[in-house]
Amino acid sequence: MRPGGITIALWIGFALSWAVAAWWSSPPASVLGMRREAPSRILLLLGGILFFIPAHGYDGPLRLWFPSWRLAWLSVVLIISGFAFSWWARIELGSLWSANITRKPGHEVIDRGAFAIVRHPIYTGILLAVFGTLLVKGTILGIIGALLIAIGLWLKARLEESWLSQELDASAYEAYRKHVPMLIPFGPKG
Repeated sequence: MRPGGITIALWIGFALSWAVAAWWSSPPASVLGMRREAPSRILLLLGGILFFIPAHGYDGPLRLWFPSWRLAWLSVVLIISGFAFSWWARIELGSLWSANITRKPGHEVIDRGAFAIVRHPIYTGILLAVFGTLLVKGTILGIIGALLIAIGLWLKARLEESWLSQELDASAYEAYRKHVPMLIPFGPKG
């Protein structure tokens, strides 16, 4: 199989497995609400639409580069790594996971596994897969879409942290924030 086909299969497999795994999530005790999440959701939707416009056959001003075979295979490795990192975090969260910003019964600050590396490892893994995919896309629309996705995930992470610091033990969450970077391993903390 060629890198392009593998890339498509990886994204489809990740999306399907993620949707199936949603069944093991427990019901929320409280929910932030879609109105507050709307700005990040809109950016993620617009970014996803632009990002997933196929790059095949683009020439001219929309195409900035054509990937070499090495770059294409590096892209596959980055995508697999990003999805594996996201799944590691998802498994660590177990039934506490939710696509929405929620607090679950028995919710606690998770600071082990992937959560000891970054506070939002699912978003970090998805971003690694997005920017890995961008290596082979090489289009302006792909770049704009990737940036919108990154901004949307960053906004959602900030909103999630603000809300969870009120819903959970604030001192435990603040201590966690001081020791673990938000999205980029070894990046700034706080």
